[in-house]
Amino acid sequence: MSNNNKKVICGNILDFVDDPTIAGERAYRYFEKGAMLIEHGKVVKLGYEQDILNGLHSDVKVIRHDAKLIMPGMIDTHIHLPQTEMVGAYGEQLLSWLTEYAFPTEKKFADEEYASHVSNIFLDELLRNGTTTALVFGTVHPQSVNAFFKASQKRNLRMIAGKVMMDRNCPEDLSDCAQSSYDESKALIEKWHNVDRLSYAVTPRFAPTSSPAQLQKCSQLLKEYPDAYLHTHLSENKDECEWVGSLFPDAPDYLGVYEQAELVRKRSVFAHSIHLSERELCCLSDNNAAISHCSTSNLFLGSGLFDLKACEKHNINVGMGTDVGAGTSFSMLQTGNEAYKIQQLQGEKFSAFKGLYLATLGGARALDLEGTIGNFNLGCEADFIVIDFAATDFLEFRLQHAHTLHEKLFAIMMLGDDRCIEHTYIMGNCIYQRDANSPFAAPLSPSLTEA
Repeated sequence: MSNNNKKVICGNILDFVDDPTIAGERAYRYFEKGAMLIEHGKVVKLGYEQDILNGLHSDVKVIRHDAKLIMPGMIDTHIHLPQTEMVGAYGEQLLSWLTEYAFPTEKKFADEEYASHVSNIFLDELLRNGTTTALVFGTVHPQSVNAFFKASQKRNLRMIAGKVMMDRNCPEDLSDCAQSSYDESKALIEKWHNVDRLSYAVTPRFAPTSSPAQLQKCSQLLKEYPDAYLHTHLSENKDECEWVGSLFPDAPDYLGVYEQAELVRKRSVFAHSIHLSERELCCLSDNNAAISHCSTSNLFLGSGLFDLKACEKHNINVGMGTDVGAGTSFSMLQTGNEAYKIQQLQGEKFSAFKGLYLATLGGARALDLEGTIGNFNLGCEADFIVIDFAATDFLEFRLQHAHTLHEKLFAIMMLGDDRCIEHTYIMGNCIYQRDANSPFAAPLSPSLTEA
């Protein structure tokens, strides 16, 4: 019987089975000289190399990444496709930044050919940084989402995206209306949701740019398609929060606007969520909604410091998001770097284990995809990355002085970036290779093929 659909990946393997804050050292699995057996793009066996390879049929392909770190692909729970070209725009806070930079850039996505061009750049950059799944904002134009999903489908990626819905407090040529936003979103859901590895997110930009009527249309879509996502912003900036209060005087707070529209639910992901009250924290927890912690953009725009401990206390699922373009890097390693600093400023610890958990299994839990992506449990899709501890001369030097696993991982989280990602695999197939001239496949050792 042919084993063409099987392959074994060898290297030092790390993944997470729980939150390190809850489970401590039991939260992660680490196999030095480990191996993972993949069949039809899914994990069928995980363990030590000597155990996996022993008795394996000789025609099973073995791919070796000796002395490298193999981890699940990173999961970015909040990022903007159209803001790719304006990363690092100078000098504004949230509301003026939207007017000065974001809105003018998004107007270009009325052209589907342009949206396709940027989608390809965007996805290639994600893969180069080891991100294999993302929850993505398009623009108000349906063609932006069509272009993105086409490019994702071509790469066989698990991606979630949606058309922005906004019918007020925005430029006229970026505005829809409650009914048209419903109609266009519904058509996109019918076309793309649950096709291959793609999912749809109903995407009101944030409360100030949606009328109560439009938020009700969002709710209608989610009732019609209950496994779709809700993706929006929440409590990013204090001026924004005050604005929401003036626009929705009958709501108890910012989250209450979404709650009144029945949008706080499982598979609802709220980006930022910095300035939350106790009531809002309880509401998120009670309704199994999730938060995307966007550390880099929160610092870049001066928005505030995310209270991770409060979310842990309330058992709220949290993932990490780069929030490109207010975020300044596609790298989830660099996003973890900034998350560490945010906790330091509040007198709290943030370990490399916590950071890498949030970037993998934590993200999967936030997206209600545990058991599908996020770790190497049996049956999970084999999206994973290979991290090079010697990506730069200095990193190699620094890691010579790191003695424990955590010390090495923390140095990678602080000092690492896209250069550390040597390979990115999608469903067991290498889709990105940092050095195309570097051989990474090796034949199975004869000593291990004897049945």
